[in-house]
Amino acid sequence: MKKIALIGSTGSIGVQVLNAVRRHPNSFKIVALAADNNSKDFQRQVKEFSPLIFAAASENKTAAVKCAECEEADIVFNAVSGFAGLEYSIKAINAGKNLALANKETLVCGGELVTKLAAAKGVEIIPVDSEHSAIWQCLGYDRKASFKKLIITASGGAFRGYTAEQLEKVTPAQALNHPTWKMGKKITVDSATLMNKGYEVIEAHELYNAPYSKIETVIQPTSVVHSLVEFADGAVMAQMGIPDMEVPVQLALTYPKRMTTAVKPLSFKAALSLEFIPMKKKEYPLFDLAVECGKEGGTLPCALNAADEVAVKAFLDGKIKFTDIYTAVSQVMSTTVRDEIVSYKQLAEADRAARWKAQKLIYKLSK
Repeated sequence: MKKIALIGSTGSIGVQVLNAVRRHPNSFKIVALAADNNSKDFQRQVKEFSPLIFAAASENKTAAVKCAECEEADIVFNAVSGFAGLEYSIKAINAGKNLALANKETLVCGGELVTKLAAAKGVEIIPVDSEHSAIWQCLGYDRKASFKKLIITASGGAFRGYTAEQLEKVTPAQALNHPTWKMGKKITVDSATLMNKGYEVIEAHELYNAPYSKIETVIQPTSVVHSLVEFADGAVMAQMGIPDMEVPVQLALTYPKRMTTAVKPLSFKAALSLEFIPMKKKEYPLFDLAVECGKEGGTLPCALNAADEVAVKAFLDGKIKFTDIYTAVSQVMSTTVRDEIVSYKQLAEADRAARWKAQKLIYKLSK
């Protein structure tokens, strides 16, 4: 029986982890639970799963972080959203725990730091993002396997094909109406700007030690093909399925074994579109900005993420326009100096500074 410390238990990914435990109670046990807030949902989870330790970060951050160091856990599942997830990942790795990673910011903000630490501790980082789980599966669950090219797919988000004039007028409700996926609010807006896909390019660079020249992104509107890998002999392998996080979430816990899920099988008896559309330069400026920051490296991706978190929240709160997200983030990055990553404390300061800059810009944009 695999013992799980789940961080971020009330979010969409955390809930799906608990669903996997419910489906296979003889295979998994929750030994630690942490959530952002001591909500009724969290209280119900604690009552149902009876973890050895549990905590809400809003009430006791130290206790919540301790959940990521739970001695009894075989694996820590990081399902926290945002920069806050980086600390949990570092604590889990330092404790010698294998890490199932759904928190993008761990690798976007601190990828170099985290991957070096994991190597030093002999800890495995297991990708949970659907795109990176797909690549991992195509590589035979071996992040060090050789490849010629990694091809990351994107749906194009809620506003694919919109003109600049149309984007000026879109609402938060429209941005949250993703054409294929059901996700949290922040990641759904990032999918509309394709910032999320830029993050995934950075993640691919860190997870698979992939030069940026070997990472490609294409639009696949139906989100049936989750990602592809091209090999030296010209063969291309793809992982396919309906858009649902249940498979990558559970597979992170069961691999190399596969177990039953509640996911509807992909049917080949009806018409099925596997259309691929090349991405055009400047069509998604936040994607371009993210990739450029990734190539520059150092503390820049951390600052980028911080500015984006602030700008997306401001958009969702109705303070700025959708197009102002790029304006705010790009202006923050234009005044941000790159430093080599040396510590978590340094990254936390880079995050704080970028948030402060973004908040000042958003105040001006909202007037």
